[in-house]
Amino acid sequence: MESSKARQIYLVLRDRIAGGHYADKAPLPVEQDLAAEHGVSRATVRRALAALEEESLITRRQGSGTFVSLDGKPRPIAADFSDALAHLTAMGRATSVQLLAFGYEEAPATVADALGLSPGALVQRSVRVRAIEGAPFSYLTTYVPEAVGRTYAEADLASKPLLALLERSGHTLARATQSVGAQLAAPDVAAALDIETGSALIALTRTVFDEAGRGIEHLAALYRPDRYVFRMELQRDRSGARWSPALRNEA
Repeated sequence: MESSKARQIYLVLRDRIAGGHYADKAPLPVEQDLAAEHGVSRATVRRALAALEEESLITRRQGSGTFVSLDGKPRPIAADFSDALAHLTAMGRATSVQLLAFGYEEAPATVADALGLSPGALVQRSVRVRAIEGAPFSYLTTYVPEAVGRTYAEADLASKPLLALLERSGHTLARATQSVGAQLAAPDVAAALDIETGSALIALTRTVFDEAGRGIEHLAALYRPDRYVFRMELQRDRSGARWSPALRNEA
């Protein structure tokens, strides 16, 4: 892809495909219509389509047109935002993980503040990439207070969900704070997630506390939006003035 305009069209079409605007096997608008929509030449549109074809997101059939092609691609994982911790434990057993980094270092100021640690305190830092059906979807950087981190080994983190290891260490998970935003992929993250540098990612930050109110985990997670989505079911209260997460009926 040569021009910035071709990249812009590529990103727009990729987002539309990932977001379900175009269904699997559905035809894309013809080159002439795409060129008119974006105010570019048909040659620029062709460069954008070639990039999509390289990622196997579309197929082009001479004389028939261009069609979305999602055969064999993993569907996005949908996480319940109001029950994220339970979902993470289950997902940890259903996906594979690659441990990229593991060690101990001085906590960054923002991490120390989130966990309630003294300046200069040591934390265990790990970096993991999770994949489903061999396709990477998340880049996870986790900080755990040193005393908690010493209760398990690098091999444990490479094979077991972190939340399970935290509970095994004797800490009962009681509450968490989390926020969601967006972030562009740095080169190392892009390489790990098999995307282009600068691609948009979902960014989630979470701090988990035990029953005593101690911070035991700080997570900075980055997700591919075409492979991971958040959802939440809401219900309206009797006054009609507020909406809140819907309660699930447990069997």
